Amino acid sequence: MSSTELPSVLATSAAPKVGSVRVAPGERLRTVGLPGVTLTIRSRPPAREGLPPALYVHGLGGSSQNWSALMPLLDGLVDSEAVDLPGFGDSPPPDDGDYSVTGHARSVIRYLDSSGRGPVHLIGNSLGGAISTRVAAVRPDLVRTLTLVSPALPELAVQRSAVPTALLALPGVARAFTRFTKDWSAEQRVRGVMALCYGDPALVTPEGFRNAVEEMERRLALPYFWDAMARSARGIVNAYTLGGQHGLWRQAERVLAPTLLIYGGRDQLVSFRIAQRAARAFRDSRLLALPDAGHVAMMEYPDTVATAVRELLAETGQLPDIGTTTSAGS
Repeated sequence: MSSTELPSVLATSAAPKVGSVRVAPGERLRTVGLPGVTLTIRSRPPAREGLPPALYVHGLGGSSQNWSALMPLLDGLVDSEAVDLPGFGDSPPPDDGDYSVTGHARSVIRYLDSSGRGPVHLIGNSLGGAISTRVAAVRPDLVRTLTLVSPALPELAVQRSAVPTALLALPGVARAFTRFTKDWSAEQRVRGVMALCYGDPALVTPEGFRNAVEEMERRLALPYFWDAMARSARGIVNAYTLGGQHGLWRQAERVLAPTLLIYGGRDQLVSFRIAQRAARAFRDSRLLALPDAGHVAMMEYPDTVATAVRELLAETGQLPDIGTTTSAGS
């Protein structure tokens, strides 16, 4: 089981701050109170009125910042919003402490129902890919298209490099790891995350690295950081063991929305070999394989991912009438 992670510490562009959370130029944050959960939403002003809505869902340990490189490239195509899942980014923990895939999916559904933005182009990475798969399966009315970047779908053969993240699901491991790494600097932690998540960590600029360290320091100071990580990791492991109609592969087969699958050849957390199985499971799928990408293709190769999303919209007849203006390439 290749449970996945990516702290939002890998944002790669300089930006002013709102409070203690980094916000890229053109972005804005707002807080949305819902029954049992409070969510922070990162958005960009749409290029014009009437663009179809999109919602981006990050992975384990990540945040809406993970989408800051991709969102501006889709400005002319969609009205972009990215969610901080409960307990991550700038969203506080859920009231009921439910960090399961179903619990996170319920938060996404509550937001979409309350905002009236659905159906959306739903885009998820890692844990966010599993969450988005479940949302698309149980609420097809909320999803126009589905784009999954290295989705955390169950694997029988575990990649050795994914084992430490999966171990966070075990009781007491997060606490022990916290003690073991108490003397690690934020710089050391960030380098470790980048080495694990990027196909080529050199893609991160020095400025991006400094921003990442700053964000890591902020996140480590949160009293619930490791609890949210451990409980969400446990949620992935539990989702992997579910069978029947609630199994993620069975739910993938139920997805009606046109689906774009993106896998990296150097992904150390979600095996590249599972890509073909995923392409067969989703009934209306197309597969983009990026041999040099790691676990976060939308951060490593945002232009390529944006072009693929544009092609998905064009192929499915959902490309807005944009004339000669588009940021995703033409």
